[in-house]
Amino acid sequence: MTDTDASVSAVAEYPLPDNGWADLDNRVVVCVSGPGTDKFLQGQFSQNLDEVIPEYSPRAAAATPKGRAYCLTRMVRSGDDILMDFPAELADDIISHLRKYLMLFRGTTMEVVQETKITGILGNGLAETLAGKPLDSLKEPGDACTLPDGILVKTQSTAEGTPRFEFWHNEEGEAALPASARMSAADWQASEIAAGVASLTTATQESFVPQMLNWQHVGGVHFKKGCYTGQEVIARMHFLGQLKKSLFRFRIEQSEDLPTPGTALFAGERSVGEVVNAIKYRDGSVELLAVVRHDAAENALHPEGLSEVTLEPMPLPYPVPEREKSAQSDT
Repeated sequence: MTDTDASVSAVAEYPLPDNGWADLDNRVVVCVSGPGTDKFLQGQFSQNLDEVIPEYSPRAAAATPKGRAYCLTRMVRSGDDILMDFPAELADDIISHLRKYLMLFRGTTMEVVQETKITGILGNGLAETLAGKPLDSLKEPGDACTLPDGILVKTQSTAEGTPRFEFWHNEEGEAALPASARMSAADWQASEIAAGVASLTTATQESFVPQMLNWQHVGGVHFKKGCYTGQEVIARMHFLGQLKKSLFRFRIEQSEDLPTPGTALFAGERSVGEVVNAIKYRDGSVELLAVVRHDAAENALHPEGLSEVTLEPMPLPYPVPEREKSAQSDT
């Protein structure tokens, strides 16, 4: 399965800029507020709300009772409220689902916040320009600081070492960023792939346990918190070493077509994985993230319908030790 229209409309610069910023208009920000905020979110998400503080804005996942992720997000503490971001194409579905549980918490609400925007930033220089000071307090992914116009969060750097940040802000928040450094949303999406950060689409929602998306390696799963929906499956997979597939990054040197999320990956005639996200570059190359079986990851792989295409393995910025454990258990 391919999508030529997507390959035309979402093309990233190659190589990616070391410094740049982009409006993330494909994200919807919601605010959960009221006396039951933390208790409600604690029962639905993989993050420990006690650790979501103004100085730390971690990622989180929400899953079905079978442990399949239907939402990947970040949690940002804003006073007594929690801000989260959802993909625009999934936002209505996620909000509708969560409100079924929210009904149990009188006086607690979840609403879309139109006036809050997210800007993606590449490079320390622009982030320091925005903050007006060195970023000594932002050392690890999830570290955050409060600025006059919003909240700046350090996110996962790319495997090539480019620092990245998210700026959650009001309408005036981008005023300090130079127009000359503005880049496309496609550039930011390419940096997400280079950083090994997955996002869900309608084609992949409820397809994977969070660990299959390496969500624990980008700070999105807290294995010592209490119960939440899907926790039993997620915890069992972690503590019993049952993870047999995970997120890999690949490159296609040249391709007219862009594999869409949900496209199967094959080793010979055997289906061994599934595309999660992909982006095309202006030089004609493609990069993608895909969930692949550990016992097939070293084979020659190709997307369904593109048998002439070869996937070249690319590095991630973090280790995935479960792959070694899986290989040992299979021997």
